Amino acid sequence: MSALTPQSDMPTPTTDKITQAAMETIYLCKFRVSMDGEWLCLRELDDISLTPDPEPTHEDSWEDLTDVVEQLRDDSEDPNYLMANERMNLMNMAKLSIKGLIESALNLGRTLDSDYAPLQQFFVVMEHCLKHGLKAKKTFLGQNKSFWGPLELVEKLVPEAAEITASVKDLPGLKTPVGRGRAWLRLALMQKKLSEYMKALINRKDLLSEFYEPNALMMEEEGAIIAGLLVGLNVIDANFCMKGEDLDSQVGVIDFSMYLKDGNSTKGSEGDGQITAILDQKNYVEELNRHLSATVNNLQAKVDALEKSNTKLTEELAVANNRIITLQEEMERVKEESSYILESSRKATKDRSADGQALTEARKQLKEETQLRLDVEKELEAQIGMRQEMELAMKMLEKDVCEKQDALVALRQQLDDLRALKHELSFKLQSSDMGVKQKSELNSRLEEKTNQMAATIKQLEQSEKDLVKQAKTLNSAANKLIQKHH
Repeated sequence: MSALTPQSDMPTPTTDKITQAAMETIYLCKFRVSMDGEWLCLRELDDISLTPDPEPTHEDSWEDLTDVVEQLRDDSEDPNYLMANERMNLMNMAKLSIKGLIESALNLGRTLDSDYAPLQQFFVVMEHCLKHGLKAKKTFLGQNKSFWGPLELVEKLVPEAAEITASVKDLPGLKTPVGRGRAWLRLALMQKKLSEYMKALINRKDLLSEFYEPNALMMEEEGAIIAGLLVGLNVIDANFCMKGEDLDSQVGVIDFSMYLKDGNSTKGSEGDGQITAILDQKNYVEELNRHLSATVNNLQAKVDALEKSNTKLTEELAVANNRIITLQEEMERVKEESSYILESSRKATKDRSADGQALTEARKQLKEETQLRLDVEKELEAQIGMRQEMELAMKMLEKDVCEKQDALVALRQQLDDLRALKHELSFKLQSSDMGVKQKSELNSRLEEKTNQMAATIKQLEQSEKDLVKQAKTLNSAANKLIQKHH
């Protein structure tokens, strides 16, 4: 800041202008940046126009200026005031970064990769937001600040985040916590769950207090606002290959030139912008509709295959039941025959009138029947175990079929919603086309009326010329008559 001593050859700045200029200036990373609507403009206090007011200056204007500057200097030295300014600046940068990323991605119309400049700047801004107010942990190598610790908590709050946390830990090229945190942000964006994870993390201030200061961005309402803004990134498709990317040694520097306001840029007509936005939404909905239709068809095919498998297993179960019944009948018959043989052998033993050879044959037959009975019982037990396994498999298949049917119903509901949205967008597009047609018809009518008026003007000019000629003729005739009378 330049010296504030008044110069005799310069007009004295007024208190209102200096106060307004100071209030318009925000501080981010010890750089001075000014907000102009939704854009950032680099501005120094020396560059502010300090022209005098048309009103007469008061004698105490310089004293008021000195008081204001001293007050601003005292506020700037307050740590809470500086932290609040940093939070506000980071939130504004996050707004600009997310807005620019969404608009450029929609205009680009393809899957984004890690070389895309607005995407790189978004991750830099997110890294600054996560580092704001981070407590330093003391280690044997010194103090270390890393936002990987808070991100590890997400898998405890949202079970779906455990997959990307495990993937980050398994990446071989990452050696520092900063690199793991950067990889986690990229995987969460690819998963389209970054906003959900950040909201779950911000809602647990009791866990974040271990890592952040009380006035850090993640502990204040600015963090919740940024988490809400991240919902818009779910429309972006991103694909990163992090195996060969060096995430440990990257330097996260915010490129303000991407967000500076261009004074020569002119905005297009609002109608064309709305039509373009409607067409983009329509194309996105149609693409999503095609993906959902393909998913529904795949699930329907899987359900049909499961139903066929279910029918086949039902038939096999019926055959197995019939075989079990047949084996049970054979076992009963064998029991009856063996009991009959035993009774006959007992009678033969009591009477002692049977021949020894017949008794030996009876015993041999009894052993064969007993062995046959044991074999039948073993086969029956095997069939019963197979039947139980088939019943369990049937229950699991029925449960799977029910789950697939529920998922199919949910997807059909989403498909109906998307069709309704598509219909609504088509209606809006038709109404926009009708408005354009009405405007073109009105322009054609105005052109016809203009042509008619031009023709009328030509006729009036022609009639005026004729009247002038007639007046000249009458004047000449009158002059002749006057001459005759004379």
